[in-house]
This record gives sequence, structure tokens and C-alpha cells, in this order.
Amino acid sequence: MNRIQIDGPWFKDEHGRTLFLRGVNLSGSSKLPYGRASHMAKGFFDHKDVSFVGRPFPLEEADCHFRRLKHWGLDFVRLVVTWEAIEHSGPGEYDIVYLDYLQAIVEKAREYDINLYIDPHQDVWSRFSGGDGAPGWTFDLIGMDITRFANTGAAIVHQTYGDPFPRMIWPSNYNKLASATMFSLFFGGNHFAPETKVDGVPIQDFLQDHYINAYKQVMMRLADHDNVIGIGSMNEPSPGFIGDVDIRTSDHRLRIGEAPTPYQSMLLGAGYSQSVAVYDLTLLGVFKSGSRVIHADGTSVFKEGYPCVWQENGVWDLDSKGQPQLLRPHHFGFKPDGTPTDFAQDYLRPFVNKFATGINAVDPEAFIFVEPDPVLQHHPPEWTEGDIQNVVYAPHWYDGMLLFTKEYFPFLGFDAFNVRPIIGKDNVRRSFKTQLGRHKDWAKHQFGDVPCLIGESGIPFDLDNRIGYRTGDFDVHVRAMDRTMRAIEDNLLHITVWNYTPDNTNARGDLWNGEDLSIFSKDQQTDPDDINSGGRALAAVLRPYALATAGEPLRMDFDVDRGVFEYAFRHDLSVTEPTTFYVPNFQYPDGYKVDVSDGEYDIDRENQRLIYRHTTKDMPHFVRIRPMTPRNEPDPNAFWRNRILILSAVLFIVIWFFRRGNGTK
Repeated sequence: MNRIQIDGPWFKDEHGRTLFLRGVNLSGSSKLPYGRASHMAKGFFDHKDVSFVGRPFPLEEADCHFRRLKHWGLDFVRLVVTWEAIEHSGPGEYDIVYLDYLQAIVEKAREYDINLYIDPHQDVWSRFSGGDGAPGWTFDLIGMDITRFANTGAAIVHQTYGDPFPRMIWPSNYNKLASATMFSLFFGGNHFAPETKVDGVPIQDFLQDHYINAYKQVMMRLADHDNVIGIGSMNEPSPGFIGDVDIRTSDHRLRIGEAPTPYQSMLLGAGYSQSVAVYDLTLLGVFKSGSRVIHADGTSVFKEGYPCVWQENGVWDLDSKGQPQLLRPHHFGFKPDGTPTDFAQDYLRPFVNKFATGINAVDPEAFIFVEPDPVLQHHPPEWTEGDIQNVVYAPHWYDGMLLFTKEYFPFLGFDAFNVRPIIGKDNVRRSFKTQLGRHKDWAKHQFGDVPCLIGESGIPFDLDNRIGYRTGDFDVHVRAMDRTMRAIEDNLLHITVWNYTPDNTNARGDLWNGEDLSIFSKDQQTDPDDINSGGRALAAVLRPYALATAGEPLRMDFDVDRGVFEYAFRHDLSVTEPTTFYVPNFQYPDGYKVDVSDGEYDIDRENQRLIYRHTTKDMPHFVRIRPMTPRNEPDPNAFWRNRILILSAVLFIVIWFFRRGNGTK
């Protein structure tokens, strides 16, 4: 294999052909030690004695999974590797057995011509604060007792909360004390917590140095593997409290369930009971449903001998009567020089540069995949000539209404950027195209015209009260996945779908916090000899696409109902190799017809390839693939049916705005 290269906004192969990278995140259960799941409480707090060997799958199972992914045309992998997996035993103690295993997995992927990049995955900082990522000992550094998070409202954790675990409650941990404190220290400890040190080393430097050194251990193992093209800087980096102009409020935050303000979180962590707002997630949005008292009962989240980090750094203290008083309500809203904080520009960007410098010291050719904060920051940092240049912009995008409600409405969507619902099937498609197009624009204007790869996007498969599992009918999932994939294609974007989890089950999904987004499940695998068996919504996932283009792509579209694929590009005279397409036999079991604007083509059914050789005419070249027999022509009654759906949607939105205006304060 030859390493993939970058040329402006495009990925290219050794022949100069433009590549579309399409694949999966591997895997959802890699957030957890092997054999564990988030509903399992036993042994949870024994955080140093764990192993991630076997994530994403045991080495002896690698062939069947990589063979399947290659057959499905999903030959670019975002490989999930948590900090905890590398350095769980303690600072500087690396799991050599896991690193050996990881190297073997990467080498096995190469046997199937599968390229990948490493994903330093985290969600809400750590497993012990309700997500995954950082080792448990990171809390020990500041004296946080992970066994006290539940009683002090510092985190809501599946392992300690139990079942039934509230739907999509885990992101609320970004706003709670445990996660928000650690992110604030990691990115901005030098500014916001200068008194907090570890053996004389500022906490920010200690955390960042150990994080970077851990992933250097990975890249040192993989630097000479030409199928590893780079590494992400951090999955979904969060600002923590950074940027909170007034910690007495939380109006700008994602609020689900108990939603203490940042100041209330600090007081709860110090053992002071608080009455906090409670928000419910409904089909009409998130609304305040009341308040609830969290009884901390004098229990501090900090161990004996450790003060509250924010009390130590002067954010609050006790008055003469021994009662807490807020001293610096605007502590996180301004930098030490008095200027407003900009998390992306002032904290994330320097970290990415530091991370890249460390990684490129062991692998100078590694691309750095940069993500913005997906919750609060609607823009990535602005890159300059002084910043590292070998970057790929790799944001995440989800159909937000679908993800949070687990209900599919073909005529409804949500615009997360403008915080408003979208009505009408055609309007939803246009909106999704615009939302993803905004990311492509940022790759050009914020980073200087670099490639844009959507690092995560996908759908929950437990939609509509698990209708697919109850009936075996996954048509609604095909519709939901298709409108996401069409938005990707409308913008000529690369994607790694979230996710492929080899040990997914209908009962427990991806084994983490109730999520169930895997495009493969053992419970759908009725015939192990059928490589497609176990696949979910494959009609929308397995799509024709241009693998390598002898020029500049102009347009790509696949109509899942009609089975018609269309592609246009303008050739590059310097490229002599043909344009190749992945054409899944799954879509065309009886073969397919090809229409071209010019030139000639060959069909390779065995390898699921179409090879097209254009002429030298100065013109856009056009390729159309269609079934041998036309299928699913447009419904003549769709016009009136869509109008009825839109009228229903209007009523839905009127109710939504009414509820939003009367229930969010």
C-alpha cells in the first residue's frame, strides 16, 4: 500500500487520483474494557486493573470483520483508542500487551487494504464521569473520589445509576462537576487554576503531557505502517466551564435531567445540598419540568486533605459565618488579561499544536484530524501560517432530532446551528445539505482549504420503540440513514459512520449508555456464511461511490429507491489511471447498466468495481449506474401525501414553539 496524500481539500492516491474515504468507527464498545458494558456495576471502581485487549474484537476474529468491511466498501476506519486503554495503571505506566495487540490489529487491517486513523476517544472525560476516555487516576490527581460522584451530583453514571438508564442523559455530564472540572483543568488550568499543581507541575501541563505521551506510544508502534494515515487530536473536546460568562446561570448549555448551574455544581461537590432545575427530553424538545433537591448531606466529592479546586483558586470561599459565597462569578468568561475567552481559538488551538508537535516527532507524516466542540462551539479555531499544517478538519454531525428522540419523521428535522425545527421532506434534505456544507466551508475558510471528513454520523437502530427488532422490518432505518448519506454525498464529503460494533446486541446495543448505532449486530446475523447477514439498513449503507477519480469530483448522487447512481467529474490531464467505483452487488444482484458521457468502461462484479476510462475531451464526464430492470418509479400521489404530512408538521411546530416559549425559563 502507498500512504494516502493530501492535496488542498482532497485526499489523493499515488497516481494523483482524488479519493473518497468512506468507512466506519471501530467500535462503539471500544470505549470499555474487554468483557465490560456500562450496565455492569461489578468491579467498576477497580479502574487500574483492566484490559482493553480484545477491543474492537479478539485478534482471531479480525479476518471476518475486516473481510466484511472491505466487501461493504467501508475500507477507511476510525479506530477507537481511549487514553485509559493505554495508561490505566498509573501515570507513565503503559499497557504493553494492549499496544502489541493494537499493532497486530492494524497489521491485520492492512492485509485487507484497509486504511485508518487513530481516534483518541473520550466522552464527558472518563468512564467514571459517565462516559469514556481518561484513566481513573486523573481524578486522583486533584483528590476527586469517583465513588462519591452520584451522591454529590458530580456525574450521572450508568454503572451506579442502574437500569432503566434515562435516554441520552449522558451528554448532561459535560455540564456537571466531574467532567467540567477536568476539561477546564486540561485546556485552561494555567489560566483558571494556577494554584493547582501535581508535584510542582501545573495541572494543565501534567494532564496534557501524559495524554500526548500516551498517544506517542501508539504512533511509535504504527509510524511505519503505511495504512495508518494519522491521528485525531481528541474526540469531541469540551471547554468544561471555560467560556461561562456567569457561573450562576446555565442558559446556553445542553440541559437534560438534573441541570445544576456551574456554581451549584461546585457547592454540591463541597457537600452543600442544592435545589436544581430539572429538564425533560420530549418529542417537542427539552423543557424545564420542575426542580429537585440534591442532598449532598455534607459529603464532599474531594478526599480528605484535598480542597475543592475552585475554592482553592478563589472562585468561591466560606464567609465569616462558614457559609459559601461566590467571589468570582465571571471567572471563566475572561482571560487573565481581561479579554473574553474563546475556547476554540485560545485553548483548543494551542493544545492541537502541542499535540501535533509531539506526534510528528515520532511520525512526521501523520495527519492530525481536528474536531471542534460539538455542543457549545459552533465554529472551529481559525488556523494561521504559524499553526501546524498537516491537518484534516473532522467534525461530527448527526440528525439531532432522530438521535435524541429515537423517533423518525420523514418530514421533520432540526437545524442545530440556528436552533430551529425544519418542516417538509424537501426542506429537511436542503437543511441537512446546508448544515454539512457549513462544515466544508469552515474547512476552507478556518483551516485554509483542507480536507473535511465527517468523523461521526449515523442513526440509532432502536428507533420507534425498537420496531426493527420486533418486526424485522428496517425500512424506517433505511430512510433515516439514507437522508444522512445523501447529505454527505450532496457535499462530496468523506465519512466514517458511527459505528460498527462486533458485539452489539438488540438488548444492550453498543454496550455503552444505551446507545445502539451499530450497522452490524450479532442478533441480526441469521446466516454466518452470508457476509451481509448481521448488517442493518444495508440498502442505505452499501451505496455506489467513486473510490478514485482521475480529476476533480463535481457531483455524486444515489437514489436508494430507484437504485440509480450518478457521478460527474472534470478530468486532470496529468492523471493517467482510470476512475474506479465501488458498486455493491447487494444493490444490483441481477447486474446493472452503465451510461457514460464518453470513453469506455469495464465491470468487475467479483471485486464490485466499475472501471471508467474517459476521453481527453475538455468536458465534465458523466457516469450513471442503474438496475437492469427499473424499480420504484416516483409515486404520482406523493404530492398530495406530502402536503398532508406538512400540515401535520405545522401543527407539531406550533405546539413546539408554544411549549418552548412557556417552559424553558
